[in-house]
Amino acid sequence: MSTWAIGDVQGCYDELCELLEEIHFGSSDQVWFVGDLINRGPKSLEVLRLVKSLGIQAVSVLGNHDLHWLAIHFGGYRAKCGDTFEALAAAPDVVELSHWLRHLPLVHQDSRLRLTMVHAGVYPRWSCERLFGLAGEVEACMRSEAHLVFFQNMYGNQPGNWSESLGGMERLRFITNACTRMRLLSDAGELDFEHKEELAVAPPHLRPWFEVYAKAFPYERVVFGHWASLDGVTGQPNLHGLDTGCVWGRTLTAMNLETLQRVSVQARSS
Repeated sequence: MSTWAIGDVQGCYDELCELLEEIHFGSSDQVWFVGDLINRGPKSLEVLRLVKSLGIQAVSVLGNHDLHWLAIHFGGYRAKCGDTFEALAAAPDVVELSHWLRHLPLVHQDSRLRLTMVHAGVYPRWSCERLFGLAGEVEACMRSEAHLVFFQNMYGNQPGNWSESLGGMERLRFITNACTRMRLLSDAGELDFEHKEELAVAPPHLRPWFEVYAKAFPYERVVFGHWASLDGVTGQPNLHGLDTGCVWGRTLTAMNLETLQRVSVQARSS
């Protein structure tokens, strides 16, 4: 049995199928997905159907693009320019797939592998254990009758900083943003949502979450995606980035979670 984690698929179904063949994914194996199963790429519907069909062989956390679809489907938002949800929206199983998607977690932990998986990263004031508990608050809301209100009010950059006194939608929004949108933050712990490019051109007053987190929690092991311009490189041996920009014409990457071996396939031309 092998356990693999795969970076942001974002609708790149053909590359996903090729990658699963490349790693010889079999009936006794398990695959983790770091979120952003859908959007931007051409075959979001096929990706969702495939991952759902894998049952207990697949574990996926929610990414910001997955949540974006849920905000459209359940929260009444409109698709944006560049979204590729047309086939999903018109599918006969769209309701079933959307309910399945909203029941996925924000965070997955495995005690055997001593690994935590989250889409964007771990806010540096939280241990992985704390993250898991806070994510559970959001998950409980998304899975309840209150999910419509949550998705109607999910969007927003505020509050930008964490406080234990946060409550209601502000608390849920910060946790969601930290789990699915975070890249850089200030010395005061405020999340920045503007810079998405390479670290070399990041504003000098901001630092990547994983650099701060590695100092605060040097023994935590995390698998994440979201930040394609990193190309999977963090410089931290326990913090593994897996988004290698398939939807931007680069590669889709899998990592064996037992051996840390990486396997990639090239993006196909659209």
